[in-house]
Amino acid sequence: MQDSSLDQNVHWFRHASPYINAHRGRTFVIHLDGEALRSPGLRELIADIALLNSLGVRLVITYGARPQLREKLERRNLCWQEHQQRLIVDATRLQAVVSCVGSLRIELEARLSMGLANSPMHGAGLRVMSGNLITARPLGVREGVDMHFSGEVRKVQVKSIQSLLDQGMLVLLPPLGYSATGEAFDLNAEEVATSVAIQLGADKLLLFGDAEGLKDSEGQLIRDLTPTDAEMLLPELSDQPILQRHLRAACQACRRGVARTHLLSYQRNGALLQDLFTRDGDGTLITQQRYETLRQARIEDVGGLLALLAPLEESGVLVRRSRERLEAEIERFMVIDLDGSIIACAALYPYPDQHQAELACVVVDPEFRHGQRGDLLLESIQKQAQASGIQQLFVLTTHTAHWFLERGFVPASVEQLPAARQALYNWQRNSRVFCKNL
Repeated sequence: MQDSSLDQNVHWFRHASPYINAHRGRTFVIHLDGEALRSPGLRELIADIALLNSLGVRLVITYGARPQLREKLERRNLCWQEHQQRLIVDATRLQAVVSCVGSLRIELEARLSMGLANSPMHGAGLRVMSGNLITARPLGVREGVDMHFSGEVRKVQVKSIQSLLDQGMLVLLPPLGYSATGEAFDLNAEEVATSVAIQLGADKLLLFGDAEGLKDSEGQLIRDLTPTDAEMLLPELSDQPILQRHLRAACQACRRGVARTHLLSYQRNGALLQDLFTRDGDGTLITQQRYETLRQARIEDVGGLLALLAPLEESGVLVRRSRERLEAEIERFMVIDLDGSIIACAALYPYPDQHQAELACVVVDPEFRHGQRGDLLLESIQKQAQASGIQQLFVLTTHTAHWFLERGFVPASVEQLPAARQALYNWQRNSRVFCKNL
């Protein structure tokens, strides 16, 4: 008898494989709040980070030290004094900051160097590099208050970090920066994370705090938001300072070019893997610039769709569709609208009696194929199909078989199509058939 747990593991791995392929070679910035570094789940989170590195993800880790620094200052009988939500770091407090941040860096380097404990990857030699990769400048005098050694990010040494990532190293960045005059400055940890993600052109910024994400008025997890909608929630988070700081950082990064920012909880075992390697993800995702939207097609989009599809129809990749047909079937299409221009589309043709549906016309403008927009369309179509009771998607293609194979579709025969679709099959085109169970 087949072991059900083995079946589940195989099922998960098969469904995770497209994401493994998609994330390989991507650059992720992962920020760990200071509370995360003292949580019982840190060991598992470190193991998951090591796993990402082994799968070819380019990783930069930033971290905070607020709770640890509070304790160190208390032990030295030094008060915690803030101005404009920043700790005032004089020469005496700077010694405590450097000692605390340095100790945490050494601890993280040691943990990361272990690799995956109790596995063939134990001691696999994960290489962790840190150093003076952040140039800082002092905050100076703010509203008459001298901030001393409290600073802000002046420059990220992008070329140096990229070189380390190219060599397969994991880059660890503390909340410290150094000036050209040889001084050290205390930095805001979230500012380090966002500045690095923005200047590196990171594919993702993942912020680990105490909350699993944003909640609506009924206490339900909000899965995704635009920066505009997310910023409206900031005043409601005054009693959740970590989440408030992370949300502000996520919105800033998203507005300045980081495609996806994620709010995750270090208290949820496996949240990192769940978010990256499952369709539903985990926590809250902040994504999409204001001028780019994924939406249902409207009748006024027909002209844009014709222009988008025409080159592929002329080359024989797609079957030609007339304006009249597009107008009649416009409700079948989802589009990505970039400031009024249609840059991508996909269509869903359901066969409800067979609980099947055809995915058709998956097209992304060649100038915009670097932003995973095809994956966004596919995800949206899958959700729409599931909501309609569809259990299986199928696609007919002559040129893009590998793209669908990499996203969980498997080869099928014409006989597996609904009878009505079989009758319309063009044997002269000899399109290959692929199916995916939802």
